[in-house]
Amino acid sequence: MTQRVDLATVMDRLAIDEVVSGYAVAVDDGDWDAYRALFAAGGRADYSSAGGVEGPAGEVADWLAEAMKLFPVRQHLIVNRLIRVEDLGGSPGDSARVRADFLNPMRLAGPEFDGTVTAPNFVAAGRYAFELARTRDGWRLTGVTVHEKWRHLSA
Repeated sequence: MTQRVDLATVMDRLAIDEVVSGYAVAVDDGDWDAYRALFAAGGRADYSSAGGVEGPAGEVADWLAEAMKLFPVRQHLIVNRLIRVEDLGGSPGDSARVRADFLNPMRLAGPEFDGTVTAPNFVAAGRYAFELARTRDGWRLTGVTVHEKWRHLSA
């Protein structure tokens, strides 16, 4: 590889990582316009392994907006990111895949009991499969699949 191709690959990987981080921030902040903007036209999301829906990103964003009302406090941690950019014989292509683990602690909505004890905590964890495409607007998600592995509710 030439230094120019190496630099292009590094820049792609950084841009892809920014999309994945933007995904977590959008969900945690309830910024559903930002969530939608991360997807390419025709992009889809699948939350069915976590008891959710599968479908076009806009429809899934609408579902998330309602479902996340149960969890007013959210903190998505997306780690162990394996980014694979399409290789066109030594040059980066226009598609990529990311496999990343997640830990998602959340606080359920509910009243405070005595001023110190609040609603229970809920934690879900598993792995994401992100699919991305290079578009005129930069890297965008074409697919997100949640593979939930476990969940825990604590008081």
